[in-house]
Amino acid sequence: MSTIALEGMVFHSYHGCLPEEKVTGNTFVVDVTIQTDTSKAESTDNLNDTINYSEVYSTVKKEMETPSKLLEHVAGRIIQSLKKDFPEIENVQVKVTKLNPPVGGEVSKVSLTLSK
Repeated sequence: MSTIALEGMVFHSYHGCLPEEKVTGNTFVVDVTIQTDTSKAESTDNLNDTINYSEVYSTVKKEMETPSKLLEHVAGRIIQSLKKDFPEIENVQVKVTKLNPPVGGEVSKVSLTLSK
């Protein structure tokens, strides 16, 4: 079993419950950790025998472009899409971080981590 991680993917998206978040958006950082069997790619050195990082990024980007109220919903959609696009995934963890969240005080970021 191997772990593939895409860390620090940055998006400007429109997730949030407040009306202004749907207009101005915010900066989000997404980290994805995938567990999968890479034994075939280890011997063949062929990209088709493993999970393509670029395709993982495209899947995450697509989901980040769809507004949601809750980070829980965003992370859940990302996991569902990744498992659909890459059935060889054994386990996946997604962390969605919102920078400078509007919580009525000084908070640099809030995060949600979901594993399935």
